[in-house]
Amino acid sequence: MSIAMEIIQKYFPDLTQEQYDRFARLGALYREWNEKINVISRKDIDELYIHHVLHSMAIAKVINFVPGTRIMDVGTGGGFPGIPLAILFPETEFLLVDSIGKKIKVVNEVAAALGLTNVKGVHTRVQQVKEPFDFVVSRAVTAFPKFVAMVRKNIAKEQKNARPNGIIYLKGGDFADEIKPFRRDVELYSIADFFSESFFETKKVVCLSL
Repeated sequence: MSIAMEIIQKYFPDLTQEQYDRFARLGALYREWNEKINVISRKDIDELYIHHVLHSMAIAKVINFVPGTRIMDVGTGGGFPGIPLAILFPETEFLLVDSIGKKIKVVNEVAAALGLTNVKGVHTRVQQVKEPFDFVVSRAVTAFPKFVAMVRKNIAKEQKNARPNGIIYLKGGDFADEIKPFRRDVELYSIADFFSESFFETKKVVCLSL
């Protein structure tokens, strides 16, 4: 077992064989595609499993999506957090959107290679997406208030999950000012409480109920 997969298994010991195999294949798939289309910085590709895969999976430490949940990943880039979450939650539907077409090409090729039928990558801006979702997830693509304004229209009214519908945002550093307008409806989780690697020291999962 590779060191990368040992780390994944340490924090997610209950993976099925299919999930394990899909996670194990991510490294080679992203290396191959990154040679053709640069979606992850050259220095970061060696840290793919901690900086991208495990970071994405922190969301699964704060919510266990019920089957039938619909999620939109905004500014997905090469497919994070959407692809790791789609592996973890095969009965949840994921729409991954990005305004850069070549990144979406990588998303769809990786999803196809892994046989992920619950992932659809679309080259568009989130402003053009009108349909409702239970949750919108993202890795800090813009200032939080601006992001909320862009995606509020996409949050479904009907509740399915234990956590109220809304935004689940991965963010690093100090952003107290950014969440001040929403503080009554925001919950913050320190990723360092879930994962011990130093990369996560300042990283948080931000949950905003809408």
